[in-house]
Amino acid sequence: MIDVHTHFMPHRVLRKVWAYFDAAGPLTGRPWPITYRDEEPVRLDALRRFGIRAFTALVYPHRPDMAAWLNDWTAKFAAEVPDCLHTATFFPEPAAAGYVPAALDAGARVFKAHIQVGAYDPRDPLLEPVWGALSDAAVPTVVHCGSGPTPGVFTGPGPITEVLRRFPQLRLIVAHMGMPEYREFLDLADRYPGVHLDTTMAFTDFAEASTPFPPADLRRLADHGDRIMFGSDFPNIPYPYRHAVQALERLDLGDDWLRAVCYSTAAQLFGVDRTPS
Repeated sequence: MIDVHTHFMPHRVLRKVWAYFDAAGPLTGRPWPITYRDEEPVRLDALRRFGIRAFTALVYPHRPDMAAWLNDWTAKFAAEVPDCLHTATFFPEPAAAGYVPAALDAGARVFKAHIQVGAYDPRDPLLEPVWGALSDAAVPTVVHCGSGPTPGVFTGPGPITEVLRRFPQLRLIVAHMGMPEYREFLDLADRYPGVHLDTTMAFTDFAEASTPFPPADLRRLADHGDRIMFGSDFPNIPYPYRHAVQALERLDLGDDWLRAVCYSTAAQLFGVDRTPS
């Protein structure tokens, strides 16, 4: 399997993320326990035991003057952990026009944009050179632009659709299947060839309890095996890792669809060896 939505961060940043989820009850209306609250070597070993052949180190800034430092950390992490796809990020700030091309030159293979946490407009003019560089390089960006678990000022399909109108070849991986705007983001994938979606938390019991996937659109998933990729949100998930896979299995869309979603679509997009032993 390939997991396109995993989080590895500097120690103190990850602890702050975990503190956010520990306090998420007032935000989401229910507890959000971190199932894999372990030290980094333990978490790496867990992914490998789960059979994950490649994964990401999704980092994201919540303020200016943070992204370049995070990119330095992820570059070092990818050099030390070869099964991690070299990940980078950005924020709407003047320096982004320089550090994003620098990260691309250094070998970044996937970027992360968290519009909800960053509370920024993806149409910000400061991001114009960023989207342009990513489009020209054909390097994907995992973007949290859906309005779950809590909406942000610039979440939802509207703002990111305007970015795609400006950069129609942009490769975006819409996190969490775009929940709760599942249908709208599937429509976006139909309109733009570079738009993919990751399954992070979607279809699980936890997500279905509050933001169920519309049954009328289940058959649409069968036609998008080449545009949907497995994601987990590891380690920040409130259930065992295997449940994310079981949630896909019980959709009953066939083995070929599962193979595409769990491995071959991401393998093709990222150039990962497609013939695992």
